[in-house]
Amino acid sequence: MRVDLEAPGADLEGLPRFQRAGFHARRLRHLGIGLAVLALSGLVLGFFVGLFAPASIWPTLLSNNAAALLVVVAALQSAAGVARWREQARAPVAVAGDELVSPALEAVGIYERLVERFNGAWRNALAQIGPDTLWLAGWSLLALLSVEQSWNLALVGTSLGLSASVAAALGLSLGFALLVLERQLAQAHVAEWPEAQALAQVIRVAITVLVLSALCLLFTGPETLWPARLATLIGLLPALVAAELLLRALLSLFSPRRERLEPRLIATSFVAGLLRWPPQPLMALQHELHNRFGIDLRQIWAFSYMRRAFAPVLAVVLAVGWLLSGISEVSLQGRGIYERFGKPVEVFGPGLHIGLPWPLGRVLAVENGVVHELATSVDAAAPAELEPAEGLPPASANRLWDASHVNEKSQVIASSSGDKQGFQIVNMDVRFVYRIGLSDQAALAATYNSADVPTLIRSTASRVLVHDFASRTLDGLLGEQRSALADDIGRAVQADLRQLDSGVEILATVVEAIHPPAGAANAYHAVQAAQISAQALISRERGAASEQANQAQLQASIVRDHARATAHEVQAGARAADLRFSAEQKAYAQAGRAFVLEQYLAQLSQGLGKARLLILDHRLGGNSAPTIDLRSFTPPADPAPPRKAVQQGVTP
Repeated sequence: MRVDLEAPGADLEGLPRFQRAGFHARRLRHLGIGLAVLALSGLVLGFFVGLFAPASIWPTLLSNNAAALLVVVAALQSAAGVARWREQARAPVAVAGDELVSPALEAVGIYERLVERFNGAWRNALAQIGPDTLWLAGWSLLALLSVEQSWNLALVGTSLGLSASVAAALGLSLGFALLVLERQLAQAHVAEWPEAQALAQVIRVAITVLVLSALCLLFTGPETLWPARLATLIGLLPALVAAELLLRALLSLFSPRRERLEPRLIATSFVAGLLRWPPQPLMALQHELHNRFGIDLRQIWAFSYMRRAFAPVLAVVLAVGWLLSGISEVSLQGRGIYERFGKPVEVFGPGLHIGLPWPLGRVLAVENGVVHELATSVDAAAPAELEPAEGLPPASANRLWDASHVNEKSQVIASSSGDKQGFQIVNMDVRFVYRIGLSDQAALAATYNSADVPTLIRSTASRVLVHDFASRTLDGLLGEQRSALADDIGRAVQADLRQLDSGVEILATVVEAIHPPAGAANAYHAVQAAQISAQALISRERGAASEQANQAQLQASIVRDHARATAHEVQAGARAADLRFSAEQKAYAQAGRAFVLEQYLAQLSQGLGKARLLILDHRLGGNSAPTIDLRSFTPPADPAPPRKAVQQGVTP
């Protein structure tokens, strides 16, 4: 029962809680300061650890434990406020009457009076709200923020070594100290300390968080994932309690506050009250309703009947739910492998299927024709971000050689320089388009023979690429061999997967990019440019030499042909002269002087035909044609003596 100091006959000395109020206030203040220092130290340490090792489990554990301690500090601060009120109620401080206003205060200006009014209004509002309520809201809000900042369900297990054991020992030691305090508070009499039970419930929250954190530290490892998940999930308990305390602090603003009435502890938590053994959530709810609203659920017949029928109804519901677990639904894009007593007996298609309930029978989901694209250079496919059509192209579309790309992987490739053998490093982006085979045998093989299909394809492809690139050169891959590279790799990977009986079908192999590393791209460009320039210079010189040789051959051919033509002309002229001489000789032999005369006249006609002659003859008249009398001309003499006529039948 709360004490009202304005009521007559209030005997505070006879109440045990007022007698020990001073001791309780000092004890709560010391405990609150110590736990607050520990909580703030944990937050600061977790912040600095998170800067250097954000993927470690330490920031999450430190923040969650600090949040649990902050919740305890908030409850201790609220209980200390109640204890201080009781201590002050036993020894009230005399308040002086209204003092006369000095002339100096009357002479102050408007600004000073406004400041004084503002300070008075602020003090009145603070007195109305209460500093304990503000402290409770502040500590609860800080606990919520610490849990929110450290929430990370993507943590993985790591090996912490000796530090984990030391931290677990310290946490268990602090938990044991809090357990001793909780036992003392739980055994305190209600008349002596009414708030002890509520404080014990809140302290159980910190003890639970410390014990679970110690278990996470002791069992964490690279191969165990549950400690990392548990380290994050234990933050839900102090977060729920802090949210409840914050809500109670906000709701207390709407309740009337009287300075002369004994305050009630605000930092009571229904969530913390559930941490008891055996757990009785309905009993806690019943006590809460009975204490606050005077409602006794035990007197209601309906609730009594529900309590008696709860166990049979729950058993029937559980049995029906267990039987319904034998009904499975397979989606349109999937298949299901039905296992009966752990042995696969059938491959289900899309639709509803009935089998034995779990765990006697179960259905394992398998893809049905779903096509995937896998890059050999990354471990996990990043989610594709859609870019607007009018915006800039995504970074994944960059194929320039002078930049490193996420999907590219470095590979050693054969190289040759003259008669020397070597190797080069090349960046490549090879992708595989695959799916689980459509047959039932392929579905069984993909489920039971392959633990991780993408990892299997990636490792097989890496082995094939190493073997295939060992027999190729960079110039060949960048040239005529690139078109056949994808087909060769796809066939080799499919053959290996078929040999492993993986049930995977390679649909296509895409070579997105093959080029030198980004750091050597400029040097490779320079080497290529030098090679192209050298080859162009060699080709140009060869062309010039070939042109000169062709010109020389042409000139020689012209001279040779001209000489041959001249020789043929001379020979033809000689043959013609010989033929003409032979003909003239035969003609002279047959015709004698007549032939000579004819030749003479022909030569004369030929000579006179081109000459300009002027003939003067007085004998020529106008009506008579010009006539040349050749009788006066002496015929030409033949230097050769005339032959005698040969008579027939007479030999010379």
